[in-house]
Amino acid sequence: MDLRGWAEIVVTIGLTVALAFPLGLYMARVWQGERTWLDPVLKPVESVSYRLFGVDPDKSQNWIAYAMGVLAFSMAGFVVLYLIVRFQDLLPFNPQHFPGASPDLAFNTAISFITNTNWQSYVPETTLSTFSQMAGLTSHNFLSAAAGLAIAAAVARAFAANRGEGLGNFWVDVTRISLYLLLPFSIVIALAYVALGEPQTLFANAQAVTVEGAKQTISLFPTASQEAIKQLGTNGGGIFNANSAHPFENPNALTNLIEIISMNVLGYACVIAFGRVAVARRDARALVAVMALFVLGASAAIYATETQPAPSLTAVHADASVNMEGKEVRFGAPSTAVWTAATTGASDGGVNGMHDSFMPLGGGVAMFMIQLGEILPGGVGSGLYGMVVMALIAVFVAGLMVGRTPEYLGKKIEAREIKFAMLAVLILPASILGFAAVASVLPIALKGLENSGAHGLSEILYAYSSATGNNGSAFAGLSANTPFWNATLGVAMLLGRFAYIVPVMAMAGSIAAKPKLAASGGTFPTDGPLFIGLLIGVILIMGGLQFFPALALGPIVEHFQVLAAAH
Repeated sequence: MDLRGWAEIVVTIGLTVALAFPLGLYMARVWQGERTWLDPVLKPVESVSYRLFGVDPDKSQNWIAYAMGVLAFSMAGFVVLYLIVRFQDLLPFNPQHFPGASPDLAFNTAISFITNTNWQSYVPETTLSTFSQMAGLTSHNFLSAAAGLAIAAAVARAFAANRGEGLGNFWVDVTRISLYLLLPFSIVIALAYVALGEPQTLFANAQAVTVEGAKQTISLFPTASQEAIKQLGTNGGGIFNANSAHPFENPNALTNLIEIISMNVLGYACVIAFGRVAVARRDARALVAVMALFVLGASAAIYATETQPAPSLTAVHADASVNMEGKEVRFGAPSTAVWTAATTGASDGGVNGMHDSFMPLGGGVAMFMIQLGEILPGGVGSGLYGMVVMALIAVFVAGLMVGRTPEYLGKKIEAREIKFAMLAVLILPASILGFAAVASVLPIALKGLENSGAHGLSEILYAYSSATGNNGSAFAGLSANTPFWNATLGVAMLLGRFAYIVPVMAMAGSIAAKPKLAASGGTFPTDGPLFIGLLIGVILIMGGLQFFPALALGPIVEHFQVLAAAH
């Protein structure tokens, strides 16, 4: 732990936030259907797409129609992706001749990628064909990210509306976001990755001879193109099992920096775009400040603890001056710290280090960041609407304290909105703790666990936190490719995505129908330090709903594990 490491963390986060401002302004133009510099090339493609699919770009949808569009789009994506993975042996571009995935693995994988979770219960380079990776996973890296950004756009319009019903058109939003935002930036980033050494090929593998003279088969895939949207869309689910710790996915320090920035920049940019659409730029900057402070705090905690001597080495009087266990050795502890904070505060993006090998505090911070609700800065879109939910709860609490009807961005926040907000928030602890409690005592679940006791409980809790939070990172030590884990983690992903989205859309519909009010002398300011402090407190309390009960129940679960193992 030194000054250079602290500087690396601060500069990385600062650069990400700085780039988010111009990107957010551009994103707002895309959301609002305004002219962009890509119109001469992409406007004809956009128009043809609407005619081809029968979409009226001038027709706005209420919250029910918008939510139904999201659900129908995701359901269709699930069916297509399930069939691709299940029957990949019958499809082209399978030079490795991989068989089709089992029904439970195909189910889990399809849900994982339509929910922007990208959890992997399999070793990708030995399981999925090039066609499955490209036509299946990479396409859904675009589509699931576009769906999340579309919902964020609808929430922004709700605060801009004055007694309105329409939140925009989901089909228009997902088309414009894919064409004008995700596709062009992914192409630029992919070309940069190729130039920096990432492979991009349809060949199955390359043959090499080691120093000892042995023959080695090196798996090859179109890595750069998937890596670009994987990081930009906060998807995770890399070409290789090691994800961004693999040198083909992340060959050097420059690609490492680009990947860290990529997986967080759209999360911050969403908030900037929200501020422009809702005409609340100062309030949006307050949300960005909260996000950045949490990521900085998590990075600092992980960096501080992961540069301490490992107790196991100290106990045997070994050299513990350098603790590289669980770190990406090529880039060091500072990079691993900010990467971990970024991935667990956003949505995976690809592991760079092994959370299972972290010190207890480092692993605990990673788990806690996920359990806060994937809002810091969050997955693309989900971070923004998750932060809005927390902001509404915060102003409601402030209103109770001063005995006044709370307001947020000119909209009165009443019981209806808070009920929807709490319904969305409470789905997280219900899914995480419910599934974790069952898995902790079922022999069929414990068979896949490599560790017992407190560490085994952490592995279970992290898996369901990651699934419900649509994060996708893993604590390791859990063999999850079994029917039980594939099924329950798949259901947890569905709950974390869609049981959260529907109440948020209902909340947005209620807010849109309210009149837009001018600020008065009694309006609680939502753009200053007082609100930032209140919002931080609310987020910590909401995150603690699942973290601290799990700590308290740990000894009880360990007792039941012993009984289950005995029988």
